[in-house]
Amino acid sequence: MSLAESRSSREIQVGSVRMGGKNPITVQSMAATRTQDLEGTLRQIRILEKAGADLIRIAVDSDKDVEALRKLRDQTEAPLVVDLQESYRLAESLAPLVQKIRYNPGHLHHHEKQKSKKDKVSWIVEQAVKHNCALRVGVNCGSVDPEWLEKFPDNDEEAILNSAAEHCQILDDLGFKNYLVSLKDSDPKKVIEINRRFHDIRPDVPLHLGVTEAGLPPEGVIKTRVAFEQLISRGIGDTLRVSLTVPFDDKGQEIQVGRAILKDIKEGRFRSVPDFGEKKLNIISCPSCSRVENEKFVELAQAVKEMAQYAKDYAVTIAVMGCRVNGPGETDDADLGLWCAPTFVNLKRKEEELGKYSYDAILPRLRSELDLLITQKKSA
Repeated sequence: MSLAESRSSREIQVGSVRMGGKNPITVQSMAATRTQDLEGTLRQIRILEKAGADLIRIAVDSDKDVEALRKLRDQTEAPLVVDLQESYRLAESLAPLVQKIRYNPGHLHHHEKQKSKKDKVSWIVEQAVKHNCALRVGVNCGSVDPEWLEKFPDNDEEAILNSAAEHCQILDDLGFKNYLVSLKDSDPKKVIEINRRFHDIRPDVPLHLGVTEAGLPPEGVIKTRVAFEQLISRGIGDTLRVSLTVPFDDKGQEIQVGRAILKDIKEGRFRSVPDFGEKKLNIISCPSCSRVENEKFVELAQAVKEMAQYAKDYAVTIAVMGCRVNGPGETDDADLGLWCAPTFVNLKRKEEELGKYSYDAILPRLRSELDLLITQKKSA
């Protein structure tokens, strides 16, 4: 099953870009410069375009930013997304210039408090409809609607989920369907849990995935990769953004990393152990990286895949990890795990260490353990 076929969200239109439904997962990023820095921001747009960004996001927080965006719009045909920050009234000026508007329910709360949420959202929708813009409801852990935080003072996860669901209902009641939602945190585990729970509630709503403040590579890449692996492998996620701390001129790395993660997921290379929800053989292997200590790891992964085909109808997960840095922990959730050192391979059953074997001896030893597991499943 392809990444597109496994998703259940509806399709939305962001300018010429279709996302959700059975469309490929799109990859986007954001200009790091101040929008009024026309030269710097245009350079960011060009870098992201060259890297293959499907959408490019720009922050706008004042009338001067709007004027700067208007000048930038004349110099690029790239699909643009604008972040309203805390100035939702700017949507009227921005809607003619962009393909998507992102608003944050937490930020929306602080303006014109005498007006209801629905009135504010209705006004944004009116601008979006006039100019055929999509909307993103962006719910972040650091800026949650205070009303929901008051209801769940000790559980920001519940506050985030309820805030997102509330705004989906407002948009639905207004008859506006060209929207998607993002639920972000800096903790990849929380990103996984919140998005899984929201998807259970609203599987029809397209989701924008991201780990906020992921940090410097390679740690930031790994945190993002783990979150995306766990969600996308379950059919959750329609567009993504990788947020890394990199020099401005290296901004295209976010797009490259996003594409690489999608490719690895499609081809079965993982750092974590995902549950595909299917009762059949599941062989995963991590992507080749600078930590791989023996290139035979790649050959071993392929050999494991070929050897284990006789067990294709059994719910067994085999993980083949290419290094001793991440391998021990990353194989803990697999039924059988192999993590590869320079001259030997460690074999595990869940968290239990079964021994160290040469690259030539590991395959028959793995098969004997696989046979044992199958026997146990047959007798269960």
